[in-house]
Amino acid sequence: MENIVSFSFTILGSSSGVPTSERFPAAHVVNVHERYFLVDCGEGAQIQLRKNNIGFGKINHILISHVHGDHTFGLFGLISSFSLLGRKSDLHIYAHPLLESILNDHRKHYYENLLSFKIIFHPLGSKKKNLIFEDEKVEIHTIPLKHRIPACGFLFREKPPLLNIRKEMAEFYRIPVKEMMNIKMGKDFINEKGEIIPNKTLTLPPVKPRSLAYCTDTKYTESILPQISNVDILYHEATYLHNMLEQAVETGHSTARQAGRLAAKAGAGKLIIGHFSARYKTTDRLIEEARAEFPGTYAAREGDCHIIEQVRMTM
Repeated sequence: MENIVSFSFTILGSSSGVPTSERFPAAHVVNVHERYFLVDCGEGAQIQLRKNNIGFGKINHILISHVHGDHTFGLFGLISSFSLLGRKSDLHIYAHPLLESILNDHRKHYYENLLSFKIIFHPLGSKKKNLIFEDEKVEIHTIPLKHRIPACGFLFREKPPLLNIRKEMAEFYRIPVKEMMNIKMGKDFINEKGEIIPNKTLTLPPVKPRSLAYCTDTKYTESILPQISNVDILYHEATYLHNMLEQAVETGHSTARQAGRLAAKAGAGKLIIGHFSARYKTTDRLIEEARAEFPGTYAAREGDCHIIEQVRMTM
């Protein structure tokens, strides 16, 4: 039996600027192989983590797209709660260098010498894409965006997993345990008679690596298309309807129509729009507008978890 490995995107906050009675400011969780990344941390993020049964201890990496309050105000309370709960493991924060000085000032006033854990700050640039995290399962790159202040998105790419050996083939060819890893890594098997058994005979077709691009806050820009091409999920801000295009340009944001257009050009599998202006009581018109450009559009909604399923490549 194959192991089912996770790759999901959970919405904690879908509002822009200010919270509403229905929506929280920007906060999201990406889970890749049980590695949990908190992406932006607006006001109320820790409440939303609890509501969605995401344990605080799972959050070891926090990625901040830019230093505006609706993306950072929840960070200070979350750090305090981590300490009060006796956290011991390091917390990695990835953000523009300005946030580090803000955090240091906050620490002096509120919890100097009280933190029970170490904060490791990783400064981010916003002019070009950079690899900011990598392990054996996933890598994360920044995506340069165009906002009023330095801002970047994040591209999560799953690394190609090991191949799965067909149980019946392993038994038929009596493959020794010591050879299993080599076969999972793509090598052929040579039996005791010196016969070469091709790897494709012994294994299932490979699994397609999964990907997610997170893009907020930003004007419409096609400069990111090469980086986000063919992603499984594109999260893109849609602060305004297109009849407010002038306002969107002035404030460094995008419209729902523009988000749909970008998803279509990128060949995305699914588009999730969010970061909605508080002026919109429902997302119906925003969804309608985006779907006119890209039918596979969904509105970000607090508590929704979008799962990227594993898909095997055709041989």
